[in-house]
Amino acid sequence: MKRKIYDKLVQWKQEQNGTTALLIEGARRIGKSYIAEEFARNEYKSYIMIDFSKAPARVKSWFDEYLEDVDTLLQNIQLHYKKTLTPRESLIIFDEVQKCPRAREAIKTLVADHRFDYLETGSLISIKKNVENIVIPSEEEGIDMYPMDFEEFLWAMGNEVLMPYIKKQLERQIPMGDFHRDAMHYFRQYMIVGGMPQAVAEYVQSKDFKKVDAVKRRILRLYKNDIKKYAGPALARVDAIYDAIPGQLQKHEKKFTLSALKDEARMREYDSAFFWLDDARIANICYNTTAPNIGLQLNEDRTTLKCYFCDTGLLISLAFNARGIVSNEIYQKLMFDKLEINEGMLVENIVAQMLKATDKKLYFYSNYDKEEAENRMEIDFLIQKETVTSRHNISPIEVKSSANYTLTSIKKCIEKYSQYLSTPYVLHSKDVEIKNGLVYLPLYMTPLL
Repeated sequence: MKRKIYDKLVQWKQEQNGTTALLIEGARRIGKSYIAEEFARNEYKSYIMIDFSKAPARVKSWFDEYLEDVDTLLQNIQLHYKKTLTPRESLIIFDEVQKCPRAREAIKTLVADHRFDYLETGSLISIKKNVENIVIPSEEEGIDMYPMDFEEFLWAMGNEVLMPYIKKQLERQIPMGDFHRDAMHYFRQYMIVGGMPQAVAEYVQSKDFKKVDAVKRRILRLYKNDIKKYAGPALARVDAIYDAIPGQLQKHEKKFTLSALKDEARMREYDSAFFWLDDARIANICYNTTAPNIGLQLNEDRTTLKCYFCDTGLLISLAFNARGIVSNEIYQKLMFDKLEINEGMLVENIVAQMLKATDKKLYFYSNYDKEEAENRMEIDFLIQKETVTSRHNISPIEVKSSANYTLTSIKKCIEKYSQYLSTPYVLHSKDVEIKNGLVYLPLYMTPLL
């Protein structure tokens, strides 16, 4: 399936010409290995892919034994994988490189040798046991990979014309008109299936939600096993947060309440567990900022956060697995907006997922001033312009899942912080509209903000 990260790999090859290695980092089962091999097959004369989750011990040992003898190391790799590599026209892929830390450390020497290009893929890259006793090479560039975004989902569904039209309408701030309903139908499919490539491939092939759900549950079991294997001393806390995510997002107020895990729990006990889930790309953490002005990170309050799941399709399987409801029935009701749950959980999660896929840091603003009612507000997301040409660089975003809603918080925010704000947005299920200083956009336009 076509992925946008492919173009970034081509750009890296052209610009760096072997002077750096590139590490593709992301959650498990998002297609890192697939895209790395596809890139190697199309853009190089030959390649070798070393999958360190399967490589025999002797292959791993070569990175200890021959680090000062690059000729022998590269010769052994070619002999073992029965492939001849051509200098400056071949690529070596270190797949699941976290399973062989010494191979990652060897990147410095291999890049300096400059014979071949090097691409790494990995999950749980920063977990302590995966970086123990090695020096992370400065010659290693990093790139994040996420689940498939909405446009990639459309490509997989065979529709390459809808997103360019959506972009055009947003740029002109003109309603989608007759095609809004079509776009929302695709969007609901994307929200339900999610962006994990195996789940999308199954949906494209079978259109059977039960089979799609089975794929997603296998991925969730994999994540659970990773927690048991890698979370170490934080295992109990990581596991507790993971299991609590659906329930916390189901609340009207989606800030993560630690008391739901343990009476008198404190963030200092759990901050490393949230970091673990974020670092493993299983969760997307959204931090509160104490003031919606320039430099959101400077006002970051890390004791108050929202914890979204990395993929909304996986969240659905995780949430309803615990309730024992028949999956096919759930999916059909979700598809036609007939499920009697607070759908805000899913809609807000998919917005967080789409913003994260554009490499945005996630922030929200929450102020529960007990004395001054005009200061009391909750803004779902805040995004910051890449370039600051004035003080007006923060866009507040309100996310609405139902057709009927109020906008009390965002109106208060505009009134109180207008000197800091750029365009305020309301993301909803309806078409484009501009009214009373607010820009109303359909949810599927989120990736374009």
